[in-house]
Amino acid sequence: MEMKRYPNDGCCERLHLDVCVDQHTPRQGILELLMKLRPEWKPEDIHIKAFTEGITNQLMGCYVGSLMQDPVLLVRVYGQMTELFMDRDKEMEMFQVLHKHGCGPELYCSFTNGICYEFVKGVVLDDTLLRQPSVYRLIATEMGKIHSIKSGETGNSSPVLWSRLSQFLNLVQSSDAPEQQKSSAHVEIPSLKIIIKEMEELKSHLTLINSPVVLCHNDLLTKNVIYNQEEGAVKFIDYEYADFNYQAYDIGNHFNEFAGINNVDSSLYPSYELQFDWLTAYLESFKWFNGGNSTVTKKEVLELYVQVCQFSLVCHGSIQLLL
Repeated sequence: MEMKRYPNDGCCERLHLDVCVDQHTPRQGILELLMKLRPEWKPEDIHIKAFTEGITNQLMGCYVGSLMQDPVLLVRVYGQMTELFMDRDKEMEMFQVLHKHGCGPELYCSFTNGICYEFVKGVVLDDTLLRQPSVYRLIATEMGKIHSIKSGETGNSSPVLWSRLSQFLNLVQSSDAPEQQKSSAHVEIPSLKIIIKEMEELKSHLTLINSPVVLCHNDLLTKNVIYNQEEGAVKFIDYEYADFNYQAYDIGNHFNEFAGINNVDSSLYPSYELQFDWLTAYLESFKWFNGGNSTVTKKEVLELYVQVCQFSLVCHGSIQLLL
């Protein structure tokens, strides 16, 4: 097993282990990783629990003793060909930057086809928790904190939205599969030609909106929010899409998640009252972490509300490209 250390643009070193974990029989590869990361753990005592098996990755928790009481190390194995639309170096950079600011778990290492990182204690958010004022205000506050992280720590601060949409479109266009009219929950998905036209129209309009470019999560659905009731805190996880982007996009994308992903119910989109309360908590946090007066006016909230409503439209286009 070869071990390497990579500098990461002045942020901090990153450990890399030359190990490949088989997706179907992962235990042997995981034990090789743990020999270096947790040498005090005896192989015969190590438990491995599969958490998810998705199209983008496979996530497993490793521990000795009790899953609920003892330290857990997470191993994520990348899905095949996901490097075509995900920047893994950027993802690891985001891990380290967010951890440095107390906003994310520690990245222990990368390996040939994945990463190992710290387990975040708490429960994955569900639709009920998402709408509780005490919880959604925590989410708004945490997003305000992340959005305040300066671009000097990560280099380029150009909005990633348009380049990423272009990348998705190019992948769809170069696909060998013939274009088809798909249907999901009896709703027809527009053709690629229509989606491209809509994206161009949105780009010409949204680039004129004065939405700040900030460090964004860009994929804040419920399963990417961990709620720790004991600590009264939330943490965001999974930084595969994290990068600099428009402030209003990150918020609008999160609001869209209220309505669901696979079975979209537009009636569940947050009400004006909920959005106003959410945005007030967000602006208080964003202004405070930027060193300013955290007092928020109704005019400021309304201005952000309008921008979020406009950027939520492009989030729908992004989702259609991924279906």
